[in-house]
This record gives sequence, structure tokens and C-alpha cells, in this order.
Amino acid sequence: MRKDRNFNAMGIFKKDKLQIINFQSYGNATRLYARGRAIEDENIDLDQKGIFNLMQNTWKRFETDEIKNSLVKITFSNGHTVEGKTDNDGYYLIDEHVEGLQSLANDEGWVNFELSFANTKLKREILLQNRFPGEMLIPSIHAKFGVISDIDDTILHTGVVSSLKWKVIINTMFKRATKRLQLEGASDFYTKLHQGKTGQEANPIFYVSHSPWNLYRYLELFLKTNNFPKGPILLRSMASFKRRSKSDEKPQKQKEINNLLKAYPNLPFILIGDSGEKDGDIYQEVSTLFPGRIKAIYLRSVNHSKRMKRVENLFSDFKDIPFLMVNKTEEAIEHAKKNGFI
Repeated sequence: MRKDRNFNAMGIFKKDKLQIINFQSYGNATRLYARGRAIEDENIDLDQKGIFNLMQNTWKRFETDEIKNSLVKITFSNGHTVEGKTDNDGYYLIDEHVEGLQSLANDEGWVNFELSFANTKLKREILLQNRFPGEMLIPSIHAKFGVISDIDDTILHTGVVSSLKWKVIINTMFKRATKRLQLEGASDFYTKLHQGKTGQEANPIFYVSHSPWNLYRYLELFLKTNNFPKGPILLRSMASFKRRSKSDEKPQKQKEINNLLKAYPNLPFILIGDSGEKDGDIYQEVSTLFPGRIKAIYLRSVNHSKRMKRVENLFSDFKDIPFLMVNKTEEAIEHAKKNGFI
């Protein structure tokens, strides 16, 4: 929903500034894979208190005014530039061959860059400061494996198995990100996996969820507040919720996981999820499609007996890859130690 332009012309409503939001993504020494969105800046304060402010911020996160079909530019610290274009929903995806990216990465593998609108004739105040921060991850040469983790009910209390999903609505929409609870000990476990057995491996962590990109900043703040290792957060667009999927089409989460394994053919992965939704099915299929690439699978137990039983049956004959149904994080830490991951 857009503000009436006649009212804007009368000065009743002030035009919002434009912004480019970078979604932390990933690449390699010669591949740039940058994602983000260009929208009007609604000045959302994710740490505001009070039910009215929470409801207002929830509305702002989903009632976005996108900047369609607009050229955006990425500038690296060495002066090299790459351009891309936003789609009808304001999203951009720049997948380009770029030499020398590894040399721009820090010890953890992060490459910083600057985003800007390439069209300097945009009639908005934003052109007074047409510079926005961005970054992407190139896994360290010291990394022994990568970790791909679900978010909901895997590291973040969400309630995805609750009746009519009412807990998801309440928890996600009406609680501040800084007040959300992680599952006990999760950040400690992920930090240990990130550090690896030597403590210096900088193993990359990728967070994958069925949640929409509208919640990107919310989830980013949750991860930072709870001291999880920084890593790319891979979500999906609101349009995918409305579009009817083909019967043989894979879930977006599975597509993202497949892309990661293809992006790093020499890097094995640990998969972490929960037993409440389809993580078990997805992870089994991934391990079949990429034989020898999965080091272990961890699935968090949920408070739903039928779904727990289904997952137990699903993995009853699963012997080739270390698997653990996790009731407490200490169990996962001990299992990871025994298998030499940490």
C-alpha cells in the first residue's frame, strides 16, 4: 500500500528515504553471490517496547514499498564495481564471476563492500547519502566443514508444531528480537562447531529458514543478541508463500541447501534441524543426492509425539551417516566431540 502521491505533493506526507538492505550471503574466491532488497526506509526500531510499537513494527516489516527495476551497484575496497537490477518486488540477486575476492576477505572470510543506487537521478533525499554497507562470506581455507542450520525450533523457540501456528504468530510478531529465547546451549554448540577441533578453523555457519525475507533484520538481531556465530541467513520471498508449488518442486529451504553444497564441492557439511517439520526428509534426500558430503545430522526433539515417532521411523535404518535426535544440547556437544568435529 503506497501513500497517495497527491497528499505527498501537498506536503501532508513526507517521502520516505530510500535504502538498500544487504542480506549476508556467500561466495568463493571468484564468485560473487549478493542478495538484498531496495525499499523505502520505514525507520523500524526492532528494540522498541510496548505492544503498540511492536504491532506497528510488525506492520512495517510486511507493508513494504519496494524500489522496482532499479540499478544497484556494488563497490569493493579495491575499487572494482559490479551492477545488478532489482525485480518487481525490489529484490536483487547478483551472481557474477569476480576475480580476487579471496584477497579482500578478513580472517573469518568476510568480504565487505558498499552498495549504492546506480541511478543518481532518483528524486529522494537518500541521494545525499547513497552508500549502504554490505558483506558476503567466503569460507576460510582452514575450514574443515560447514554447518547448515534451520532456525525455527532448532535454535529459536518458535512453536511451529503448535495448533494453527498461533505460537509462531505471537512469538514472531509480538516479541522483540532481543527478548526471544534461544534453545538452551545452542549458541555455545554453534560456537564450538564454528571454531572446530583446533579452535581456529572458522567453519562457516549458514542459517536457512522458511521464514520470509521481511524478517531478515529481526532474525539477524536475534542471532547477534544471543552470540551465535555470524553467518549468511537464507530465507524466501513473500511471493513464494502465495505461489502454488508444483507437485515435484522442492521446498525453497532444500534448494538453498543444494546450492550451498554445489557452491563448495570440496567442503563437507553438518546438517542441524528439528523433528517438527520436514527437516528429516529434506536432510535424508540431500545426503542421497550428495553422497559422502554429509558428516552428521542433528535433529532437535519437539513436543509432539506423532511427529517424533515419524522421524524415529524415518531414521531407523539410517546407518551410513552419524545421526542424533537431540533432547539436550549437551548430548549434541558430546556426540560432536566423539566424532572429532569439536
